[in-house]
Amino acid sequence: MKLGFGVDLGGTTVKLGAFSLEGKMLSRWEIPTVTKDDGCRILPDIADSVLGYCKEKGISKENVIGLGIGIPGAVDSAGVAAACDNLGWGRIDVVRQLHSLTGFSVKAANDANVAALGEAWKGSGCDNMVFITLGTGVGGGIIIDGKPLTGKTGAAGEIGHMVLNCKETKLCNCGKYGCVEQYCSATGIARMASDYLAQNACDSPLRRLEKITAKDVFDAANADDQAAKTVLEQVYAYMGEFIANICIVINPQQVVIGGGVSKAGEPLLAGIRRHFDKYVYHASRDVEFRLATLGNDAGVYGAFKLLFQ
Repeated sequence: MKLGFGVDLGGTTVKLGAFSLEGKMLSRWEIPTVTKDDGCRILPDIADSVLGYCKEKGISKENVIGLGIGIPGAVDSAGVAAACDNLGWGRIDVVRQLHSLTGFSVKAANDANVAALGEAWKGSGCDNMVFITLGTGVGGGIIIDGKPLTGKTGAAGEIGHMVLNCKETKLCNCGKYGCVEQYCSATGIARMASDYLAQNACDSPLRRLEKITAKDVFDAANADDQAAKTVLEQVYAYMGEFIANICIVINPQQVVIGGGVSKAGEPLLAGIRRHFDKYVYHASRDVEFRLATLGNDAGVYGAFKLLFQ
């Protein structure tokens, strides 16, 4: 039986999957991402793990169609990754090195684009979509006609660093001010709640918490806390504005939202939609909002799907 591999390389763990040609996941496992010594062991460890799986299952190299991998950084069309600080990497030719280590055909792309591809393929089943991950930061990927939008250097889809507030005085991690990530990420929501409480003498159960999280804000809002509801309405306004601007340019069929913040569920989508409808151009208004369905497996599925791009 012929098969292929999908690899989702993260800063802490590497997720790996073996797939039939029809896209059925046959096996899934993880190995640690060893970033010491400038991440020199990362690609050899991935190769050893995949080759070990083949040996264990009695799979010859002739029956492996290839290996796709998602990288947390910009990756150009030749499979060369720019500096990936959280891996300890400088510029590195991922495709050439993994091919040399495994003997397999290799394709590589940015991890957010790869996750978007996985959601488009096995999640929403939509060929024109924007995939947004709301977690510690804000990431995203854009799928057009079934293919990830990558751009000149593989850095397309960095929607978390669109500027929403040019009057912001606090610095984003990217070095700019007023980025989407500062308001729409889990950390951004918590920061906005803390700032609101510092500026307003209102009663709120959030004041009794040593450290506020985004989940705390959503929970308080669900319990009818007015301070939390006010903060979330501002968050929804920011989300609606930036997603509307993306849709004006891309005109997608779907907007799919994942990441930890997406666990807020349908109230999150409804809140975003209220403001989205105010900001979007009328010709791009007919967009379906959905929650992501693949969770942590999106990147593994998408990495395998890269082999057919």
